[in-house]
Amino acid sequence: MERSDPAVWRVVGSPLVAPTGSGVLDGLQLAVKDLIPVAGHPVGAGNPVRLIQSAPAPAHAPVLAQLLAAGASVRGIARTDELAYSLSGTNVHYGSPVNPWGAGLAVGGSTNGPASAVARGLVDVGIGTDTAGSIRVPASYCGLHGLRPTHGAVSLDGALPLSPSFDTLGWLTRDADLLHRVATVLAPTGATPITELVLAEDLLALADPAVAAALATAAEELAAAAGRPLRRERFATADELERWFAAFRTVQGAEAWASHGGWVSAHPGVLGPGVAARFADGAAISADVLADARNVVAGGRATVVGRIPVGTAVLAPAASCPAPPVSGLTERKAAYRAATLRLTCIAGVGGLPVAVAPAALVGGLPVGLAAIGAAGTDTALTGLLATWGRTLRPPAG
Repeated sequence: MERSDPAVWRVVGSPLVAPTGSGVLDGLQLAVKDLIPVAGHPVGAGNPVRLIQSAPAPAHAPVLAQLLAAGASVRGIARTDELAYSLSGTNVHYGSPVNPWGAGLAVGGSTNGPASAVARGLVDVGIGTDTAGSIRVPASYCGLHGLRPTHGAVSLDGALPLSPSFDTLGWLTRDADLLHRVATVLAPTGATPITELVLAEDLLALADPAVAAALATAAEELAAAAGRPLRRERFATADELERWFAAFRTVQGAEAWASHGGWVSAHPGVLGPGVAARFADGAAISADVLADARNVVAGGRATVVGRIPVGTAVLAPAASCPAPPVSGLTERKAAYRAATLRLTCIAGVGGLPVAVAPAALVGGLPVGLAAIGAAGTDTALTGLLATWGRTLRPPAG
């Protein structure tokens, strides 16, 4: 084993884990987020104290076993934001991984290590998790394809939880065909194809104006490539979006504290300030407030599911802006985070799959178009993106 680029890799090998079988993923290399058990290695979850205290995993996570059996190998275990509780893609202990689209740009999402490894061509597939956008945001910031599957459709057994009501296991690739190929291994297959595309004008308006304009054009290009009709309409009222966003954050925060609060309390001062503040907020949520939020999420799920019938994909921005600088002003980063979470929480509330394609360049930086589908239409969404075959490559150097 060797160590290389500590902002991306916790440990890397040649390979770290060999394939156990042969199949549609023969010859492909994986970067595995440091939340997902790799046999013989501890789960560090982006924190050096947690890493020291963790015992080596006795077995691979089931999802990793599936990928190895299909012919893939593990190149290494890649970094994550601490306990996956961030959308920034930074880590106070290990630094910020490189986004090849520009010096000092954020990679985004807690699946930051795998995203950087894929975007830089170090591996073929990044395996990670998405609770509030940690696959979708780095896909957008790094010009990648990504899938957040239907909630519960892909096994999370063994993976460290954050918020079980919303946690999913997803992946990132540089091209749509490979995104779809991985989906045929891990996700439910045989879904009804996508026959109609809907561009959500209200969700488009949550993005920066230049991003919204670029993605509106990209949506038309996707529809033309796929031979599907495209219509424009509002997806939700402003009140609904705010209520879903607030309830999502409340449930996420309370569940994050339930998952890790005991450990956080026993180790004061070991988390970065932003992550620590989010856990403190979660600890302060009362039972009554949580119960109300769960009711809002349950009602929101019924509404969201009802508005995306099988065969329809709702198109929206994957993130509100192109990749911001890691060192950007705190207030600006907070505004981007809030706008992006209003976009990403919809699939979490609905428990629905989202596939992201690198859709356009804005100011020379990539932005992603998200396609949200009905539950169980994961491979229909990845198949839709494969018909478009959109790719964006970072500048050389």
